[in-house]
Amino acid sequence: MSDQEIRFQDGAGYENMMGVWSRLVGEDFLAWLSARTGKRWLDVGCGNGAFTELVVDRCAPGEIYGIDPSEAQLAYAQTRRAGSYARFQQGSAMALPFPDAVFDCVVSALVVFFMPDPGKGVGEMARVARSGGMVASYVWDMLGGGFPYEPFFRELRALGASHPMPPHSEAAELAELERLWRMAGLRQVETRRIAVERRFDSFEDYWAAALATPGLGAGVLALPAGVQADLKRRVQADGIAAPDGSVTRNAWAHAVRGVAP
Repeated sequence: MSDQEIRFQDGAGYENMMGVWSRLVGEDFLAWLSARTGKRWLDVGCGNGAFTELVVDRCAPGEIYGIDPSEAQLAYAQTRRAGSYARFQQGSAMALPFPDAVFDCVVSALVVFFMPDPGKGVGEMARVARSGGMVASYVWDMLGGGFPYEPFFRELRALGASHPMPPHSEAAELAELERLWRMAGLRQVETRRIAVERRFDSFEDYWAAALATPGLGAGVLALPAGVQADLKRRVQADGIAAPDGSVTRNAWAHAVRGVAP
């Protein structure tokens, strides 16, 4: 694990690197929540609005707010179709700028393991949820190999090179997610694994998407040219290309939901 800080500032770059992956998981996640239409939603750590827009498309919320610390990500979110409907604002998951018990659904996508203090962040999510409201999240199974670009991590480790990880990767474990939700006072807590796959037109497309990942891309490009070439060969050999040259990669996330008392 590397202690290199991971920051997401490029909304357009994030879209190809992670936004597509997030929506793939989000489709299954939202179906699992079975939320009624017309509800008031909060997307904590909304980033470039990929998941926020999915909520608008699939759940027809009466209102939806998105909060994120990155101005650049929020600026990109405003350009989306949902930008004219969703209310995006800058803020921290550690101190949500909302009063108690005001949202029917409080969600976060790929965020909990980035929170400086996951327990406090989940507590904030629970605080702003109305009684009977849903508090839910999903995160990549980082320690179990579920991250979409895990082949890069695996081959970097084999080469003796470090790679960035979220500061609280352990928060993505199913048992830890359940513990965090129960510690926040949430009831009827359930967890599940969501597996997805994504097709890339070529290995070069997959390689480019991975290098757009903050921390990972910078780390790879900082390697000597020969090591970079070796890494690329190793990652390419990790998968099998279809006859048309396309590459399909698998990933999985852990999800949790609970009900506010």
